[in-house]
Amino acid sequence: MEIRMEIFLIIAGAALVTFIPRVLPLMLLSRINIPEWGMRWLNYVPIAVMAALVAEELFIQDGNLSISSNKAELLAALPAFFVAVKTRSLLGTVITGIISLMVLRYFF
Repeated sequence: MEIRMEIFLIIAGAALVTFIPRVLPLMLLSRINIPEWGMRWLNYVPIAVMAALVAEELFIQDGNLSISSNKAELLAALPAFFVAVKTRSLLGTVITGIISLMVLRYFF
């Protein structure tokens, strides 16, 4: 098996482009003392990202706001939301959402 230099450079470049944005902020922020208000603010970033991803999946259809086409997903999101609020467990929330959607799709 022959390894061409172009393929090797593409793989190495992709690895570098993936590695730098993850490691550079970690290296810089580990040396900086972030104030308490900044740490509280950063705690909400994963929640905001997850909410944006879920909301887009539930409410956007073909680039337009559409609530009527995703009825099973909306119903499955309700128990998942309550588990998320009550337990604050990502694993429990995901499992609840998957099981809820499976049950709804089985019966409807």
